[in-house]
Amino acid sequence: MKSGFQLQWVVNKVQAGRIIREVLKEEEISRVALTDIKFNGGKILVNDMEVNVRYMLKEGEVLTVIFPPENPSEGAAGEKIPLEILFEDQYLLVVNKPAGMSTIPSREHPTGSLANALVGYYEEIGIRATSHIVTRLDRDTSGIVLIAKHRHVHHLLSKQQKKGNVNRTYEAFAEGNLPLGKGSIEEPIGRKQESIIEREVRSDGQYACTHYQVLNRYKEFTHVELQLKTGRTHQIRVHMSFLGYPLLGDGLYGGNQTLINRQALHCKRIRFSHPFSGQDMNFTSGLPLDMNELVKG
Repeated sequence: MKSGFQLQWVVNKVQAGRIIREVLKEEEISRVALTDIKFNGGKILVNDMEVNVRYMLKEGEVLTVIFPPENPSEGAAGEKIPLEILFEDQYLLVVNKPAGMSTIPSREHPTGSLANALVGYYEEIGIRATSHIVTRLDRDTSGIVLIAKHRHVHHLLSKQQKKGNVNRTYEAFAEGNLPLGKGSIEEPIGRKQESIIEREVRSDGQYACTHYQVLNRYKEFTHVELQLKTGRTHQIRVHMSFLGYPLLGDGLYGGNQTLINRQALHCKRIRFSHPFSGQDMNFTSGLPLDMNELVKG
């Protein structure tokens, strides 16, 4: 993959007699991507011969699209940080992120992020790519993160995500004793005035919906499973705080930090369709040590 990410098709009866531009549009390769290919070092080949997008295809020909090599973002230098990889192929990665690791670098935490680790890993295995993180997690939230290895794969997974077809399930410890066994929280979320970090339920916010189900009850907290219908920043943390049951350890939203020093939130499962094979992809991750100790103890 050092020469650049590429896709290949054998032209079928339906595609035969049509120009490449039309066929690639159906394969969800955008005009922007085609312009990038034309001017920034990519290629379109038919039977290994370079052609342009107006070429008319014949059945049985092999169509290859080579995307330009990507340059890692200047804001995320490669670092040798171990990654817990749950799945990897030529298109994507699924990793288990520990609590305390930022997803991307920030002013407060310019190094040590998942993005830094990915760039370092790509350098090690010879991929010229930047980090394309599809499903982000807060710095102190642990669990599964979906990553694309190329901007076109990111484009396809983001479209799937917008349609609600990338499903994530979380486990959390909510302070106190939730009265209902299950429920839904539909409250709009927006940025809190005079804060660049904190969010709150507010009438002029964006629609947000969280479904929850109680898994177990303990003396000081309730173990809950949560599904997001929407993906607003800090959504679970804000919604649970709004109900009056903030996440254990979540000091930003009123949670008690005596038992655990970070929000007790873990992305335990992700499910999506592979963007090329269509295969159902389903991955799980057990509770991390700090959360597991609380339910054991």
